[in-house]
Amino acid sequence: MDFQIRKAYPDGDDPRILLVDDNDVGIQTLAMLLELQGFAVTLASTGAQAIALFKERAPAIIILDIGLPDIDGYSVAAAIRESGQGKQPLIVAVTGWGGERDRERARRAGCDMHLTKPVNFDELEQILLSHRAPEGTERR
Repeated sequence: MDFQIRKAYPDGDDPRILLVDDNDVGIQTLAMLLELQGFAVTLASTGAQAIALFKERAPAIIILDIGLPDIDGYSVAAAIRESGQGKQPLIVAVTGWGGERDRERARRAGCDMHLTKPVNFDELEQILLSHRAPEGTERR
């Protein structure tokens, strides 16, 4: 992995990423790695906080843990999809729950992708770099 400080998207504005996880060490580590790669990251440690920050900041990408202390990630994803707020973000479920039922439940809740912890950072970075929806398009 090559950790150079750079802009994630040199030819345009970086997407805002909302990183949601209740594991303090994990969220801080992932945020640091993403910021080193040039992404602008906002952190949330609960489902309620994630929904409020989504409404306030309209991130382009949400990296969402499923096992949150208040509202599970499935409910957070569903609330975001049902909000009807402008462009819909790419929602990547990142969780220790990796069974087929878990993947299907994440998809039904509105998650676009499902990654199992521990996440391969190079794989996650490629997903984020490939998410460049044309201006004015809406997801889902």
